[in-house]
Amino acid sequence: MEEKKLDINSIIGFVLIFGILIFMFYQNQPTPEELEAQKAEQEQIEAAAKQAEEAETTTTPVQQAQTLDLNDSTAVANYKGSVGAFGFTQAAEGTTKLENEVLYLEVSNKGGQIVEARMKNFVTYDSVPVYLVKDGNASFALNFSANDNRVLNTADLYFEPSLSNSGDNQVLSMKAKVAENRFLEYRYEIKPNDYLVDFTIRSQGLNGVINSSKPVTLDWDMKGIRHNKSVKYENRYTRLTYNHEDGKISKLSESSDLDEETEEDIKWLSYRQHFFSSILATKDHFKTAELSSKNLVEEEGKDVMFTKAYSTKAPLELQGGELSQNMYWYYGPTDVKVLDNYKELGLVDSIPFGWGIFGWINRYVFTPFYDFLSSFLPFGIAIIVMTILVRLALSPVTYKSYLSQAKMKVLKPEITEINEKYKDNAMKKQQETMKLYNKAGVSPMSGCIPALLQLPIFYALFMFFPTSFTLRQKSFLWAEDLSSYDSIFEWTTNIPVISSFYGNHVSLFPILASIAIFFYMMMTTGQSMQMQQQPGMPNMKFIMYLSPLIMLIFFNNYASGLSLYYFISNLITIFIMLAIKNYILDEDKIHAQIQENKKKPKKENKFQRKMREMMEQAEEQKKAGKR
Repeated sequence: MEEKKLDINSIIGFVLIFGILIFMFYQNQPTPEELEAQKAEQEQIEAAAKQAEEAETTTTPVQQAQTLDLNDSTAVANYKGSVGAFGFTQAAEGTTKLENEVLYLEVSNKGGQIVEARMKNFVTYDSVPVYLVKDGNASFALNFSANDNRVLNTADLYFEPSLSNSGDNQVLSMKAKVAENRFLEYRYEIKPNDYLVDFTIRSQGLNGVINSSKPVTLDWDMKGIRHNKSVKYENRYTRLTYNHEDGKISKLSESSDLDEETEEDIKWLSYRQHFFSSILATKDHFKTAELSSKNLVEEEGKDVMFTKAYSTKAPLELQGGELSQNMYWYYGPTDVKVLDNYKELGLVDSIPFGWGIFGWINRYVFTPFYDFLSSFLPFGIAIIVMTILVRLALSPVTYKSYLSQAKMKVLKPEITEINEKYKDNAMKKQQETMKLYNKAGVSPMSGCIPALLQLPIFYALFMFFPTSFTLRQKSFLWAEDLSSYDSIFEWTTNIPVISSFYGNHVSLFPILASIAIFFYMMMTTGQSMQMQQQPGMPNMKFIMYLSPLIMLIFFNNYASGLSLYYFISNLITIFIMLAIKNYILDEDKIHAQIQENKKKPKKENKFQRKMREMMEQAEEQKKAGKR
């Protein structure tokens, strides 16, 4: 925090004010008669005060507090007497700061809650410090009932701060007191170079104030502050995530206007804001919790300040009529290298790596592999190198896929002949086609299987780029931030439909990726056009044009690192396929091999025999129906 310094104008102003006050003091000196009158008036005031003090001893602190409207939080907060609501003493307003090398926190006396959380080493897309809590976007409070069944919200209480050190750690004790040995305490402890803050809630001597027959409810609300250039893209990865006691990870809806759930046995709650997270974890667990998430983003725009509104309500158990909860606050980056330090809490699972095997590949293969490459290579070059190595590793699969396409191309004249011969009999045409495939030793599905084997890799990479904290605000060529879109042209006018789906900018990497995909689709679908004539097969020509269009529109607002990967990946795939076609595969040899296969007797497997029998039965039924 910057120190405030006085300039010369301020000094001159204070000197003038001081001079005027001295002049007024001497001009307003009282006469001896006025002094006598003031003395008599003072004696009357002291006598009245003594009578009021004697009457005050006949009432309890709680009875005094009943003169306040406890349903009016403003009245309670503004009460400046010696006793506050439910007998809690009032402390002065103000904040206390806790900080280390990476995190700055401010804790308010009112409510004892964190009112500012700032990352010291990170800035937003427009160079503003990253705040997770600021200007009232978040609140934390306990609601409990007194023995007379009135409800008090701790956000209305004034806590008394006490800052100390425990070794290298800073410790802040915030106490809302009824008496010196009767209080509600929030205890914060922050360690050096750590985003995790130990947080303890405990009460002492309040079993006569808190109604133990009713639950104490924890309320934690927050609106996620925007940090990224594209608020819609950021909002896509902004989620309320929570971890059950059994280790299961769940999330509320990413896009719905309002999603509410009641869950049980929760270990931690994460209000994720894409690359930064606010997490509340407990050493035990919340038995139940009411969770809600509301989408606040309707359209893209620089004036959108918040992404989602989160809310949690969780009852806390009393032990002997007192509170004792050991918890943690985490305010920091959604970075695997940071969150992996808290293995006992499992906070790293709040990162959306993807589900099942896709998430496993992302977390344990691509994330450490890219971190290794980027440790000695520029970040964009590291993406290119990783893409090349991935495509080379998948080249045997590419070879199998292309070999299947080459076999289908060799059989195309015979398939065309079958289609012409049985053009009026779809069932017979299918039977003869299957016989041809069986004799030639060709499976039309053999080209699909290699593609399916690549899906886990493609999906894992699809999840890697948007969630990789390493890519955040790293530039390459014209892209200023590989974790956001690369804009080469922008406009401010909102164009209906276009602005909603495409955005108000043009990204170059998605255009290059779309062109590469188009040429790749021309190479692969061109050899499969003959399959269009078979019933049930998709229109390959339509897909050839649709895929690049989807890439162009959908990825315009996505991370430029992902579009760079797809561009390089498709370029490499094209070169690999050209090498296979021109230097590895010989179509004449493939044709000769197929002809040899036709001469060999083929033994049907169970599936082929069953399919043939079903088709023959269908053909017989069709003939019987015509009779």
